[in-house]
Amino acid sequence: MSTNPKLTSIDDLNEMARQIRRDIINMLVISNTGHSGAPLGMADIFAAMYFNTLKLDNENPLMTERDYFFVSIGHIAPVWYATLARRGFIPLEELKTLRRINGRLQGHPAPAYTHGVPGVEIASGSLGQGLSIAVGTAIGLRMDGKDNYVYCVNGDGELQEGQIWEAVMTAAHHKTDNLTMIVDRNFCQIDNRTDKVMELEPLADKFKAFNWQVYEADGHNIQQIIDTVEESKKFKGKPKVIIAKTFMGRGVSFMEDNYKWHGVPPSREQGIAALKELGLTKYGDFWQIEEEALA
Repeated sequence: MSTNPKLTSIDDLNEMARQIRRDIINMLVISNTGHSGAPLGMADIFAAMYFNTLKLDNENPLMTERDYFFVSIGHIAPVWYATLARRGFIPLEELKTLRRINGRLQGHPAPAYTHGVPGVEIASGSLGQGLSIAVGTAIGLRMDGKDNYVYCVNGDGELQEGQIWEAVMTAAHHKTDNLTMIVDRNFCQIDNRTDKVMELEPLADKFKAFNWQVYEADGHNIQQIIDTVEESKKFKGKPKVIIAKTFMGRGVSFMEDNYKWHGVPPSREQGIAALKELGLTKYGDFWQIEEEALA
């Protein structure tokens, strides 16, 4: 299995989430392009999943026993790339190439078999499609008699896509209890807050009406994330969804809970201010924002 050990201490996992946030800021400032808000908001969930929960191997990303982890909201790629780098799937230095022409770390992720990133199963970014792929994978695995588990991360704004609810119906009909959907419920999307664009509430009741098992969790409480995911895996007979309450831009005061940070990077000055707020971590930085890095 992986050469990068599982983290069992919640303090260590919180430190890793903070380091991932620092990596996100550095990546965005150097590239001067990309999404800030949701990647920062999802760092705790990605740290919990990749460093504690998922069955995976960074030296063998396609191992047959792996858990399948789909990120339907492909624009949160910075948090995924930073997590994969810290987990050993790609070199840390490669994070400096975010969105660079001919690089692997594009604005929306692609898998290794299309010259993309190890650990990424599918190309994503066309919102609404990821859950359909996850449901199909869950059904296919069950048909093959395999016990791999499937996870899918979706944004709350993405739930305005009709294809999502077709997939939700299909999953319930086929009782795909080898699937857990994680909804990033930050109440923000690119144009405004979600309730201003298209009201989603009562969201939990919608999933219940579609015959899903529903859980709600604090998306910034790593222990609660781990416990809720484990509880969802044990439940049988229905697909499961975790509605994870998060704040866009978490960890950076001037970004937090502000939808205007959905799709823009910080300036160099803003990046430095953000890194000061986040502070150094026990895992150390392989970089800092430096004049030559931005030249």
